[in-house]
Amino acid sequence: MRKTLIFGNGLGMALDPEFFSLDNAIGRAWDGEGVFNEETRALVRCCLVDDGDTERPHAEEDLDSLQLVVSSCDFLAHMGRGGAHWLSEHGQRFPAAVRKFLYHTALELHQRDMALPMEFAAPLAAFLHESRSHVATLNYDNLLYQRMIEARVLDGYGGALVDGLLSSGFSAENLERKWGRTFGYYMHLHGSPLFVDQDGVVVKLTQGALGSDEDVVGSHIVLTHVKHKPTVIAASALLQSYWEHLEKALAESCEVLLFGYSGLDVHLNELLERRAPDKIRVVEWEGAGTSEDRQAFWNRQFGKDVAITRMGNILEFVDWT
Repeated sequence: MRKTLIFGNGLGMALDPEFFSLDNAIGRAWDGEGVFNEETRALVRCCLVDDGDTERPHAEEDLDSLQLVVSSCDFLAHMGRGGAHWLSEHGQRFPAAVRKFLYHTALELHQRDMALPMEFAAPLAAFLHESRSHVATLNYDNLLYQRMIEARVLDGYGGALVDGLLSSGFSAENLERKWGRTFGYYMHLHGSPLFVDQDGVVVKLTQGALGSDEDVVGSHIVLTHVKHKPTVIAASALLQSYWEHLEKALAESCEVLLFGYSGLDVHLNELLERRAPDKIRVVEWEGAGTSEDRQAFWNRQFGKDVAITRMGNILEFVDWT
């Protein structure tokens, strides 16, 4: 019987909390060459809430006003008639610059010299080969993705799971089960910097590759304040398809296992409350809070009693069955 496994950024934090900290990734992208000029940095600072440290964004929560400004610039840019523009030349370039910054932030989590330990990845891969359970990821790194490719869990239509990305690009039709195939779905719910638009098609770059300036970068990355995430998802046919297939995955699953997930993505919690099977299990770091507080938190999110496994190191978890 299939399950749906949903992985959050706790996977990377368990491996190297310094490197996989979103705050640190934002800082590396902010200081990186070729991402922002000083004029654009100044405009971004104006979009931040003045909390005593407005030098740069530090978390998704800091991107609320920034996302609103980008959306407003996009709207005004589309309102041009007869060559007239509501925005200055710099204002017209601002949305693309911000998306490039978000793209580089996500890419920072790909460029590393570490991998998930085989003691964790091998039992998981074996379980997926046997059960063809579905996998959904919320993180922006490729830690799990790379290991599943190496284990041939992802191996075109010959693998246990399929993510719809072929050499010709992405299509929702690529996720259709034909000819008696029984694969599960691998869903990048919040996107990846590997996914870029080229000639009207979403293609996957090679692992760790950098999108060129000609690519529309950042269109398939849900790196923003939680209340804007549904809007970003709706603007990407790729991400929309993954969320639609998540509903299909839940409908044929006997259990949902949330692994290294903070529980703060409201859009996901609302979907799970409506569509998830009765059995929901959470595997989380024991430092997330007291047992009593976390039990109450998870029960409140889904309106049911949730089973919780708390560990000092979640990468030691092997009980997938």
